[in-house]
Amino acid sequence: MRSYCAVYVDVGYLLASAATRVTGSSLRSGVEVDYPALVAGLIAQVEADSGLPILRVNWYDSGSRPGGQPDWQQDQIGLLPRVKLRLGRLSYAGEQKGVDVRLGLDLALQGRARVADVVYLVSGDDDLTEAVEEAQGSGVQVVLLSVPGQGGSGHAVSKHLRRAADGELLVDAETIDHCVRSRALADGLTPKDEADEAATSDAQPTETRPGREVEPELTPPGVADHPADGAPVVPEAPVVPKPSVPRAPDEAGVPADRPAEELEPVGSTGGSDVPSPAAPTPAVFGRKKATEVVLPSATPSWSTTTGDEPVVAADGSFTHEAIDTVAKNVLASWCRTATPADLQALRAAKPTIPGELDRALLLDLSGRTGVYDIDDASRHEVRDRFWYHVARVRLS
Repeated sequence: MRSYCAVYVDVGYLLASAATRVTGSSLRSGVEVDYPALVAGLIAQVEADSGLPILRVNWYDSGSRPGGQPDWQQDQIGLLPRVKLRLGRLSYAGEQKGVDVRLGLDLALQGRARVADVVYLVSGDDDLTEAVEEAQGSGVQVVLLSVPGQGGSGHAVSKHLRRAADGELLVDAETIDHCVRSRALADGLTPKDEADEAATSDAQPTETRPGREVEPELTPPGVADHPADGAPVVPEAPVVPKPSVPRAPDEAGVPADRPAEELEPVGSTGGSDVPSPAAPTPAVFGRKKATEVVLPSATPSWSTTTGDEPVVAADGSFTHEAIDTVAKNVLASWCRTATPADLQALRAAKPTIPGELDRALLLDLSGRTGVYDIDDASRHEVRDRFWYHVARVRLS
């Protein structure tokens, strides 16, 4: 009888860990994935490691459509050669149901049937420990295939699962970096015309200046110091300017030290015969990001890539810096694909955090610190910091 190897993929773990590596947050919506290349990379790696041909890749995820039905992307994954799609379902709260049970049962039952001699498990879930031991009891070798984390070891892998497995192998970092990409568009790739270059060459964006508190109110667009023909506007009577703090002009060209009372609605003449400049065209707004996060600089921020920053205090509690960094990273990842309507809905739902974001906060805090059980005080603090940063999101 021919020997085979097989791969059991907990997709929730794979994509959350890969997103953490790429964006600093476990939000799946913050990344886009080349699934055919990712599956091909996993197959090539396990075949080279085991020296055996692949039997199949068992792909465990929750169906994105009602009733646990696959969406278009999952349909395409299921059509890949040697890939078996195994779907659970999503609850009304957005939580996965039935995925871990399917994976555990398949691992134990197929291990007892000896369908493969070497099994590679892409997961870090502690609940799969007993299924691993059941498969091993039938003579199957079970090897963890984990996503590389910051410290060089597998990201978010349970200690009990690691101890029960026959070994641990890291997914090739080049495979993750090539197949999983951030949805954020680099600033250098944003198209700009000559007028935009001239308007922004001498002004530094307010959100990049350290130590600035940026107010969330938006300045009405399309208002300028001079009319379209270039002639200065002469006031009918002397106006005593109100004291203000000078700062860089905003995107519409309005000096930030002009009092709000002097700003006129777009298209109005304000009693003057001089026409007002036209409102920005849709093309201008098309070049803008949906939202961006203005990060605070008054408190220290720890790097998410070095792995040397303190994350747990001497008494075993989470540090405030680690909690704040997790909250910022999750919100920043969400903002890469959010729209102004999404931001409005998020703020209107306060204090309720959407399930996907709340799970990402707790998962990232646990993965960053290596602490599986998060105490109630830390849970409240990371959610409070999340809302603090939500209040500082502005439209760009």
